[in-house]
Amino acid sequence: QVQLVESGGGLVQAGGSLRLSCAVSGRTFSMYAMGWFRQPPGKEREFVGTITWSGGSTNYADSVKGRFAISRDNAKNTVYLQMNSLKPEDTAVYYCVTSSEPYAMTFDYWGQGTQVTVSS
Repeated sequence: QVQLVESGGGLVQAGGSLRLSCAVSGRTFSMYAMGWFRQPPGKEREFVGTITWSGGSTNYADSVKGRFAISRDNAKNTVYLQMNSLKPEDTAVYYCVTSSEPYAMTFDYWGQGTQVTVSS
């Protein structure tokens, strides 16, 4: 059974940085795309970004492009979200996601989420 466990959330001042981690177990990690979504308070979940199974390609929402970076370490079964130049509007619960199918860019497994709060 696939398990996704996020960590690294917390409180940070505007302009600061945080790195989220998502440890994955229960599968051959290197065969699956990974991604991050977030849910701001009182709003719908929204796309943050994705990374392919090899790590060779990433894609980001316009709102985070140039500030956030997704990477993965297939030897550690972990995906990362480096968040720089954080803004109060980045405050949200951040979710790690992955696909139920190898080599596919669909995302139907979700972690439990980790809270990120950016103070102004």
